[in-house]
Amino acid sequence: MRDDNLKLKRNLTALVDFSRIINSSIDLQFILNNVLLTCLGKFLSTKGLIALNENGKIAVKNSKGLSNSTIDRFPVLKTNENCLNDERLKSFMDSAKLKVAEKISSSDECIGMVCLGEKLNKSEYTESDRDFLITILNISATAIQNSIRINELQGVNRELDSRIQRLNALFELSKEFGLFSESAKVAKLLVFSIIGQFMVSKFAVVTMQNDEIQVLDSKFDNDVLLENLKSCDSSQIRNSMNQTELETNYPSLYKLGINLAVPMQIQGKTKGLILLGERINKQPYSSSDIEFIYSVGSLAIISLENNRLFIEELEKRKMEEELDLAREIQQNLLPQKIPGFENFEIAAINMSSKQVGGDYYDVIALDENRFCVAIADVSGKGAPASLLMANIQAFLQVICRQEMHIAESTGLINDLIFANTSDGRFITFFWCLIKNKEKKLTYVNAGHNPPLLIRNGKITKLQKGGVILGVIETMVPYLSEELVLQKDDVLVLFTDGISEAMNKKGEEFSDEKLEKTALKLAGESADNILNGIKNEVRNFAAGAPQSDDITMLVIKVK
Repeated sequence: MRDDNLKLKRNLTALVDFSRIINSSIDLQFILNNVLLTCLGKFLSTKGLIALNENGKIAVKNSKGLSNSTIDRFPVLKTNENCLNDERLKSFMDSAKLKVAEKISSSDECIGMVCLGEKLNKSEYTESDRDFLITILNISATAIQNSIRINELQGVNRELDSRIQRLNALFELSKEFGLFSESAKVAKLLVFSIIGQFMVSKFAVVTMQNDEIQVLDSKFDNDVLLENLKSCDSSQIRNSMNQTELETNYPSLYKLGINLAVPMQIQGKTKGLILLGERINKQPYSSSDIEFIYSVGSLAIISLENNRLFIEELEKRKMEEELDLAREIQQNLLPQKIPGFENFEIAAINMSSKQVGGDYYDVIALDENRFCVAIADVSGKGAPASLLMANIQAFLQVICRQEMHIAESTGLINDLIFANTSDGRFITFFWCLIKNKEKKLTYVNAGHNPPLLIRNGKITKLQKGGVILGVIETMVPYLSEELVLQKDDVLVLFTDGISEAMNKKGEEFSDEKLEKTALKLAGESADNILNGIKNEVRNFAAGAPQSDDITMLVIKVK
């Protein structure tokens, strides 16, 4: 009995301390973190999560011991009396190895839930454990709900402040900021405006872009300042923080002598910070002071952002011009005119998903009777892929005229590609040597989508060859196969941009649909077959953006 009384007393003391801690802050993450850590510590568990009501649906707001991929699988649940019995929640808890779940309720309203993992000692949660957990959550509910409501009010206040700032913005300052195009001058004007108003001895103006922090002007030790800003994830400062709030939430910044942190925001995102030390007159910063600083900071960051966007636009236009030139050069590497042959019709098409791409095809006449046909797909897209495509075009133009066997030539091309790539890129490649008079075809397939040979309503896939190009030096010789072609045979060569073309639903065109379309059109001319497949892919995509380069050749035996 005495042990029970002692345990009860300890629990009550823990609950009182817990209530005091979570009600001492309005920061939601601070509250959730303390609630979750208290639960985990009480029940000796290593994992758990807190999910809260957000627009009628429950979403995870805090977790410990669970990976991001696990959190991403949390089901979309509605806040109602039966949410804990939802089969999707039970399935999620089983997969995440969570053992117990309880609702967080306030005034008979469900505001969220807590899920906890198994105990370290592997024991089950008892009825007493559940009662204590419910008690913790009942205590937490008011603090959580207050924090949520305060955050909502702060959002409304920020919007109102923004309008007030526009009405009361210093017109002359706004004109001055508009005149400057250099970030250093904007920072100087910002600093002079604030120093003159508040007599600040220490200050810093920093900007944040793509996780990069830049100090524009500062009276602090820049190296130390940058180190602390990065370590404390200062990009999450979305509201002005006074000395007390900094000491609680960002002690490393407070220790530097920063008494006020004011975010510079665009569309609710923190793009910079104004960091101020103690005023010379020792007076605290009032709410109207902070409002003025926020107004001036908003003018400054808009000026800086406009200048950044202007520079980016100039660079973008320059890059587009260079890519247009690269596209023109790349298109000139492809056959400008398909050679004519007595016994064959050949049609081809190439469409890049970007201005330049990594797909390649070629038709090379060796003499009056022989010609090579090749198709390739370089991994990736854009300029790097196009450069590698130019390499294989140059290699092929030289090697195909060396009177080497096609299998041996493929090994040489592979070794050249392997020696000239260092970033893990590779090329799928198919090529064949065709004798016009004899109607004979000898091919090698280096990991490319097998071309379709259509004969008498049936499809044969040309797969004989070896590994894709550029991955490893040629250790095992490539294999070749010789075929005797017949009248009305159709050969369809393509890259995966055809078979993997997607519609707006995310569905792929597929090899099966390509084969069905090719069989249906096999009686047509090479041009009609090519255009028929292209139109079928275009109709399937139905306006969805082209996700990959598209290249196709159709060869028909006369």
